[in-house]
Amino acid sequence: MTQVIYDSTFEGWLTAVFEIYELKLTDVVFAKNEVTNTLLFSETYFVTTDISKANRVLNGLKQRLSPEGFANIYRAFLSDLDKIEETLFQFVKYIFASSVNIEDDLANTFVLDVQRAAHLTGKESHRMKAFVRFKLTKDNLYYAIVEPDCDVLPLIEKHFKNRYADQRWLIYDSKRKYGIYYDLEDTSTVQLQFNAESTSAKFLAEICDDNEEFFQNLWRQYFSSVNIESRKNTKLHLQHMPKRYWKNLTEKIPNLNK
Repeated sequence: MTQVIYDSTFEGWLTAVFEIYELKLTDVVFAKNEVTNTLLFSETYFVTTDISKANRVLNGLKQRLSPEGFANIYRAFLSDLDKIEETLFQFVKYIFASSVNIEDDLANTFVLDVQRAAHLTGKESHRMKAFVRFKLTKDNLYYAIVEPDCDVLPLIEKHFKNRYADQRWLIYDSKRKYGIYYDLEDTSTVQLQFNAESTSAKFLAEICDDNEEFFQNLWRQYFSSVNIESRKNTKLHLQHMPKRYWKNLTEKIPNLNK
């Protein structure tokens, strides 16, 4: 068994796929950034990301898949599901071994698993577009902290760039320790270590604009006013807004100044 170590990027994984074929490696498992100790008797192969090799794999896949099927590979990769790299590799092997389009062959385990992973990422990115709540800092930066199950920042970047084109903003994924920053012209990926108390009242008072708490309270009052108690449906509410999102939603954070 060969443990293939790559840099955790999609381009790095594509490079690994190219080199696995090139070197005719068999029985491979993937690991991000460093060797794992779970495979005591495996060989180790380190991949250096090569965009030209990654593009060759992408071009081959594009010729064999529909635009939706092609996009699903990236979405599935971003799902962060356990062993998704191995699942995608088996899916890619099936694609290259077949003379026809295989993306609708749901009897194949890998085809089905990739579709499910892609659907999961798509659903999570759709939710993030609705659940991001910005706060304004004293230096006029709007920032939001999110903790999605999937790595969806690359998928929601364009949406927020178009919607908030006239203000600087940062969306930070606290689970993966990186964010996307928009400077009124372009977006870029940034690596940050946010304060562990970044949602505490003291921390917010130190960094937030003086009017921020006032507007947050207005937002809470709005949600409270539109809530019709007689029509309350907790099960449906949790279905559309699971509790795991609540800690970063303004309307779900109590007003401590009451």
